[in-house]
Amino acid sequence: MANLFYTIKNALNEKHEQPFSVYTSIKEQKLLNVPIAKPLLIVVLSGEKQLGVDNEKTCHSGEFVFFSNSPSINMRNIPKDKEYFALLIEFDYQDFNGLQSKVSNKNDYFVGKTTTNLENCLLQFVEVSSWAPKSLWSLRKREILSLLCHMGHEEVLTLLGNLQIKDQLHEIFIKQGFHEVTIENICEHLAMSESTLRRKLKLEGTSVQEIKDQARLGQALHLLQTSRDSIGVIADKCGYQSQSRFTERFKRRFGLTPTELRKTKMIG
Repeated sequence: MANLFYTIKNALNEKHEQPFSVYTSIKEQKLLNVPIAKPLLIVVLSGEKQLGVDNEKTCHSGEFVFFSNSPSINMRNIPKDKEYFALLIEFDYQDFNGLQSKVSNKNDYFVGKTTTNLENCLLQFVEVSSWAPKSLWSLRKREILSLLCHMGHEEVLTLLGNLQIKDQLHEIFIKQGFHEVTIENICEHLAMSESTLRRKLKLEGTSVQEIKDQARLGQALHLLQTSRDSIGVIADKCGYQSQSRFTERFKRRFGLTPTELRKTKMIG
């Protein structure tokens, strides 16, 4: 795992968009109600991740956890030795094209061992991302999914639910920003009337405002974990007009303030 660890660290020094993220901490992070917007692979390289309300499942260093899209997962990121260090790869619907499963699975996630073959596949994925055009990223992600199936984890293909309106709306907020997007923009993008949009979202058990709140808090959590932007800048990027309102909403959702989360990543 050492080779993968150092390859990822070197890749983080490159100043271009990457098809993966890295979450690190030197103090324990206890996070409530974490939204998973898309199928997500998290590979723990240092420390451990505990999952569930009662921490019923642990993903140790050298293991991975694959999540389905879920509105709320409780988790703890626990450093061992020096730090908690995890590789995150988010999957889009096109990454699953051509892959079919014959197994059934109703779980929100599953944990597996990061074998040598999987480690080598992830290593190539990180290395290729430094030079491959963005149009090839989906093919490389499909290789990871195919290998997981070959390893006996065919249930990974069952973690992709049917594409819903709420998923499309979430994507609109993330890509177009939280300040600019209006209900008119959304309806035009989805080619439906406002009444139809609200009716379909009601059938999915949600609303435009609920999706917006979840999307911007999820994005804020991601930026706090991966960027050096100030909390004020992150609040603005996620559509909050005041840092105090952002802090209030963030703590209500995740159980800690943005400042408390940032302190888990700092020495002293």
